[in-house]
Amino acid sequence: MTENRNKKRNKKKTVSYFDYNLLFIIIFLIGFGLVMLYSTSSYTAQMKFGSSTYYLKKQIIAYMLGFAAMFLLIFVDYHVWKKFALWIYIGSLLSVLVVLSPLGVTLNGARRWINIGIGTVQPAEIVKLGLIIFLAFCIDRMSKGLRKAGIYIKLMLFVLVAVGMIFVITSNLSSAIIILGIGFVMLFVASPKYSHYVYTILAGAMCGGLFLLVEKLVLKSFRFNRFSVWLNPEEYAQSGGFQVLQALYAIGSGGILGKGLGNSIQKLGFVPEAQNDMIFTIICEELGLIGALAVIALFVFMIWRFMIIANNAPDLFGAMLVVGVLAHISLQVVLNIAVVTNTIPNTGVTLPLISYGGTSVLFIMCELGLVLSVSRRIRYEE
Repeated sequence: MTENRNKKRNKKKTVSYFDYNLLFIIIFLIGFGLVMLYSTSSYTAQMKFGSSTYYLKKQIIAYMLGFAAMFLLIFVDYHVWKKFALWIYIGSLLSVLVVLSPLGVTLNGARRWINIGIGTVQPAEIVKLGLIIFLAFCIDRMSKGLRKAGIYIKLMLFVLVAVGMIFVITSNLSSAIIILGIGFVMLFVASPKYSHYVYTILAGAMCGGLFLLVEKLVLKSFRFNRFSVWLNPEEYAQSGGFQVLQALYAIGSGGILGKGLGNSIQKLGFVPEAQNDMIFTIICEELGLIGALAVIALFVFMIWRFMIIANNAPDLFGAMLVVGVLAHISLQVVLNIAVVTNTIPNTGVTLPLISYGGTSVLFIMCELGLVLSVSRRIRYEE
């Protein structure tokens, strides 16, 4: 009897896990994003549309749809997406081609959206999610062969096809860079053969240099001018450097503690489209360095939770899904903050869950739903 009791005591109980910390961060960032969006956009919305809550209302609708999609994905076993991974990837690429059809929409001089009747959708966001699912599936199936150069090149080709279509068809360089970064990070984490990545970086540097030469000498496009603006924004204060300079004024005038919520001056038409990719400048102006560091800390905490979930995922497919989302969000945060501080040339990247943008919000929350779905299936012994 005593032995049986000891055996029962020694048996470890398997307990289900769910990352409530990550869910709390998501909810907090969304709430904070809505407050900052209203503060940033109310003046512009009143001037353009006669309603100070125009952008806020549209963003709330996007969040509601995003929450519905996120909670649906949480309770769907993420292994289901293995069956449809190839079709999701192909469908995401086809969505880019739709931009060329009559359903394509041109906004601010760029044809990057699709009219779906109730609104517009940006195919680049669909491609990001599609690539994460498909590449996670491929890595899971070919994990033993990733050391081979042939397998690595094959998987990189899938990434490059998506990058090329986004860049050529929609002229969206920033999204193309993020998609390339997602693919690179996922393969880097999955494969132990680091020589592949050295060659990839060298090839990327050569292609990047060639691209810049073509842009400057042959195409003479606006993209190369962004480098000139980046290096000397004061010289281009009346053209390409205006937004950058106003953003820097906003950041500098905020000081350590900021001017106070709602007291920004630069949002009154000085920073163009402040509610989009420049919203971090208004955060710095109104909440100061302390507020900016708090936002960065929240994203760092979110990325840390991603790492915890990826390390404890039940299988490689789940881990790679989380790594893909980690790569996407971390790249977008770094690029956005680097742009608004003029650390890199302007690329027009939004700040996840805070900047205005329905498509971006919806698909990022779908990605977060996948991450939480993986966390929900983690088991540990108690």
